[in-house]
Amino acid sequence: MLSRSSTPAVNVSYIRALSAASALHARLAATEFNYRKGVEIYGEKEPADYVYQVASGAVRTYKLLSDGRRQIGAFHLVGDIFGLENSDVHRFTAEAIVDTTLRLVKRRSLESVAEHDVLVANNLLGLTTNNLRHAEDHMLLLGRKTALERVAAFLLEMDSRLKPTNTLALPMCRRDIADYLGLTLETVSRALSNLHGRGILGFLGPSQRQIVLLNRQQLASLDLQN
Repeated sequence: MLSRSSTPAVNVSYIRALSAASALHARLAATEFNYRKGVEIYGEKEPADYVYQVASGAVRTYKLLSDGRRQIGAFHLVGDIFGLENSDVHRFTAEAIVDTTLRLVKRRSLESVAEHDVLVANNLLGLTTNNLRHAEDHMLLLGRKTALERVAAFLLEMDSRLKPTNTLALPMCRRDIADYLGLTLETVSRALSNLHGRGILGFLGPSQRQIVLLNRQQLASLDLQN
């Protein structure tokens, strides 16, 4: 949604993950908008008129449960595309985790190009398949793994998605991690302390959001469903 404290950037770019090498990519021109930390991008059940790609920053998508708890369904990092729905409304609310720049393209324009461009259509299918796979993996994570296994699986997921270094610069706080893993903040903190005590990871900075992975093999051994 464009009216919630979003700031249009000067340049226009493209959702390259869908339109690269396509002769019709110019029809997918996307305007960049800036969102401040904590600003809602769109709300649950609002019209799904746009598709989004993260140019910089990070986004969380979540639902508020009937008891008031928040369940985060996904974290969207640089390059990720989100907001593509199989209905006319959004199923989740999306918020900027940090100051974030997004590329927005109209959903109707995207669907129109996909009708005539095999590359775009195939990429849309691949994106939908990946979203389904993530939802299935997340369901298994919430239903079958212990707290320590969940945290280990989360760190391995971030390790595969963030820049390939030994240090994970996590944009999300521990409360976000807890709401993603279906755990309490205290349980996540205990699990991280446990991994630190085992020499599997270390912390950098006062916020401890920068995590140094010291032993990936041992971390992977804790992810029993991997």
